[in-house]
Parts: sequence; C-alpha cells; structure tokens
Amino acid sequence: MEHKKHRNFKESTRHLFRLYTVIPFAILIVLFFIFTIINGRMNLTQKTTEAAQSISQSLAEVYQQYYKEVNRMAASPAVMNYVATHLGSDKVYSEFYDFNNHQKVKSIFHIVDTNGVFLASSAPADGLYSNFAFGNLINRMDQRPNGTLTEMNSFRYSHDRETSYTFGKALVRNNRTVGYLVYQLYESDIQKIIFEQNNEIAVVTDEHNTIIATTSNMTKGVLNKFSPKLDHRGNVLLNQGKYYKVVKRIPEAPIQVITLNSYKSERYNYYTVSVFVTAAGILLWVMLHFLADKMSTRNSESIDKLIHALAQLRKGNFSGYVNIRTDDEFEILGNEYNVMLDRLKDLMDKNKELSELGAIAEVKHLQSQFHPHFIFNVLETLRYAIKMDANQAQEIVMILSRLLRYSIGHDRSVLLKDDMNYVRDYLKLQQIRFNERLEYRISAADETLEVYVPKLLLQPIIENAIKYGYQNQSSVLIEIGIYATAGKLILEVLDNGQGMDEETLRKVRGILKSRNNTSQHIGLYNVHRRLVLLYGEESGIHIDSVEGKGTRVTLTIPYERSGHDV
Repeated sequence: MEHKKHRNFKESTRHLFRLYTVIPFAILIVLFFIFTIINGRMNLTQKTTEAAQSISQSLAEVYQQYYKEVNRMAASPAVMNYVATHLGSDKVYSEFYDFNNHQKVKSIFHIVDTNGVFLASSAPADGLYSNFAFGNLINRMDQRPNGTLTEMNSFRYSHDRETSYTFGKALVRNNRTVGYLVYQLYESDIQKIIFEQNNEIAVVTDEHNTIIATTSNMTKGVLNKFSPKLDHRGNVLLNQGKYYKVVKRIPEAPIQVITLNSYKSERYNYYTVSVFVTAAGILLWVMLHFLADKMSTRNSESIDKLIHALAQLRKGNFSGYVNIRTDDEFEILGNEYNVMLDRLKDLMDKNKELSELGAIAEVKHLQSQFHPHFIFNVLETLRYAIKMDANQAQEIVMILSRLLRYSIGHDRSVLLKDDMNYVRDYLKLQQIRFNERLEYRISAADETLEVYVPKLLLQPIIENAIKYGYQNQSSVLIEIGIYATAGKLILEVLDNGQGMDEETLRKVRGILKSRNNTSQHIGLYNVHRRLVLLYGEESGIHIDSVEGKGTRVTLTIPYERSGHDV
C-alpha cells in the first residue's frame, strides 16, 4: 500500500505562502490584461472618433466659407459689371485674393461666359476649353441657375497641382444667365486638413462614396470609390490589416469623413504588457522563494522547539526547556510548558520522597501522573490548523494554555465548576482533533457546581471513552451528567461505543477492586483508587456496559460544599 507523503511544518508554511501569494497575483494579472484590452479598445475608439470629429469640423468650416463666398461673389456688382463690360477685373481679382489668402484650403477661381470663354481665371485655363468634364460642369450650372453647385471632381493644372472639389453658381442678370462662377479647391490643401497626429488614415468622400481626398492611396478603389471589404464586426480590411472605422457626416453638406485606425497598435500594447508582466512575474517568483524560505524558517522554529522538547520529555528527560521569544501565542505556550515541566519535576521529586508514606503519599503519587502524549497530539493538530485556519490555531493555543495552567495548579481539590471548565476545554480540543466524529453533551445541576472535588477527576474517564469508543465505528457521543442524591454526588460518563461483553466487564470490575494494578486500565484504576483513599470504600467507580450499546461509568463521592483539604 502506497503511503502518502506528508510535508513538515516548514515545508507546508513555505508551500502555503507561495500558493496564497501566487493566487492573488494571478488574479491581478488577469484583471490587468482585461483592463489593458478594454483600455486599448477604448483608446482606439476614442482617438478614431476624435479624429473624425476634428476633421469634420475643419471641413465644415471650409465648406460653409466657400458656400457663402460663391453666393456672395455671384451677387457682387463688381463681378456682374465685369461680365457685362469686361472692365474692372482688378476689383474682381482683388475680392477673390482677399478671400483666398485667408483660407486654409486654397482654390482656383474662374469666370466663364455663356459661350464658354474664360473671362477671368487665377490659373492657366487653356486645357479646360476642350475638357469634357468641365463642359458638363457648366451644363449642370446652366440647368440650375438659381442653385449652388457643390460636387467632387478632379482637374489637373500646371506644376502637378490638382483640384478635387468644386463650388459653382450661374451668374444671373434680369432672369437671364450671363456667365458662370467657379471655385475649385486644391486637393493637397484638403489633405493637409485631414492629417491628424493621432490618426492613421482619413478619407473624405461625397454622398456617392467617391473619394475627395485621402491620406493613403490604398483606400482608393475602382472609379476612385471608397468601398473596402468589411469583416462581420464592420471593421475595414485593407492591405491585410484590420482597421477600426468611424464615419462622420458634415451637417448641411454632401460630404462625409471616414477615419481609420489599425488594430496593430493595440496588439503592440498587448505584447508590451505581456513582456512586462512576464519579467515582473519572474522577479516576483524569485522574491517569493526567498521570502517563503525566510518566513517558513522563522515560523517553524517555535513548533520545532516544542516538538523536540516533548520528544525529550517522552524519553524521560525533564530538563528540555524551550526558549521562544516571538511575542505571540507560541511564546505563551512555551512559557506554560516550562512552568509545567518545573511543576512536573517538583511533583516527581516529592512523590519520590513520600513513596513510603501512607494513603496521602499514594494519593499524591496517583494525582501527579501526567500524560505528555496528549500535548504531543494537540501540537500535531495545531501544526495542521496553522496552515488551514489561523483563527482555529489561535483558539487551540489559548485552550491548551488554559489546560496547562490549570493542570499545574497547587490545589489538590477544586470547585466542580472549575473542573468542568477544564473538561469542556479538554473535550473542545478533542473535538477539534476529531471534527464531527466526536459529540459531547454536559448536564450539571446548579447546586453541584460549588462542591469541591479532586482535581482532574473526569479526564481519565473521558479519555478512556474516546480511546475505546472509536473501535469498530467512526463517531462517538459522550454524555456527562452530574447530580446530587441521598447525600452523594453522582458523576456519570456515558458513551455510545461498542461496550464490553460480560467477561471483559467482570475482569475490569475485578481490577478496580484489587489493591495492585498491573493491567492496562491505569486511568480508571487511578481515579477509583483516589476516590477510595480520599472518601472511603463507599466512594469510587462503578461500570455498567452492554456489548454493542455503550458504557456507563458512575463516580460516587460525598456531597460536601467545603473541602479545601480534600
């Protein structure tokens, strides 16, 4: 059969320290990654939206300024006079340049008569006489003499300068079209506006998705359209990359702004965070190993000292004092152990001197017997409680301290209520050890609590019930009842163990009646002898037992309310 390997206290402390430190750190890493993902997505959304808002505001200003200007110039007396007389061109050019020089987006200015002749132009217009697209532009203005033409179109001028958007209006005099006014905006100036520092790609299109200006030529599709592929979330797929998209329409204008930002920057942040967390995790793990060794070594010193002292005590060495200076419960336990050891040595010395005296010597000898294995078992339980439940470990230490303090007292007789407090502490420790496998019930009549009884009267009986109660069964119920009747104090300890058959019960009763005990029933015999020696033959222990049902141990002593000299 394979034996389970148990860690010692130092190894368990080290293991638990690492475990309970790594768990919150792992949770923190997960939360940090979640925060990074959410924050990265929010930053991507925010900067793309802010870029679209900023560009649309700038273009809206440009659009409104040119829209107002083309209508103002179309109604200007200087322009009308120039079209009619071909005089005063300097005033016309002056008005145009005064406006154009204050614009972020510069433009080219044309005045064309109804015969297609360019009367005024701020740029060489030779190539436009035969340009089919420009001819169509004139026809559309002619069809809507009272409207204002705004549309995307592209015309190339000298020095590779291109225009990408046109404002036009027919010049009407006396309900008759006399010419046409045209403003063509430079594409390069529009591109300057749509370049945002925190934005990767910006595209400006008309209502038909025709590109007016863009910061990246890879957005241009067939017929200069912006029609990219989209994934199932609406993200734009361009050049094997995925981009977050925001579309912003310009109010009262047939223009929309599209801003795009790649998810690559977000993934780069994830990689950076991953490298940082990995480096921090390695450093933390090294620190955890170092700190775990330090803490486990310090915390295990106290328990190791106590266990070593108890091992020496079990071998008969009564000089194994412990020196614990931790300012906690272990220091209290160590001090109580040292006091107990001194008291135990003192009692043993006295018992040796009084071994040949009469009944008093025998009583003191029987009373002074102590079982260090009980403390050893409690400390073993404490070792595991420390790593599982710190509150329970503290409770164990405090209860054990009370038991030790009580057991080393100088009184040979105590109030029953004090001895029952000891019994409750003792059963509480046993219940912590056995958990739900041990139950106990205590019922004591109020008038009996002020009676003096021999110290530690019931402990051997209870210890015996626990020892034999678990044979062939997994749980034990111990019931303690105390009452007075006919001048006698009756203390009963009942367990639901396997009990004894008639032959065993007869032998045990015979042992209690003998003057010398050589059997293993030391606890019952010692209690019985103490009561007989102190109170006479009418006192002592009586045992009733039924095989398979349990055992009842009844102690009888005189009912007396005083008795410091018991």
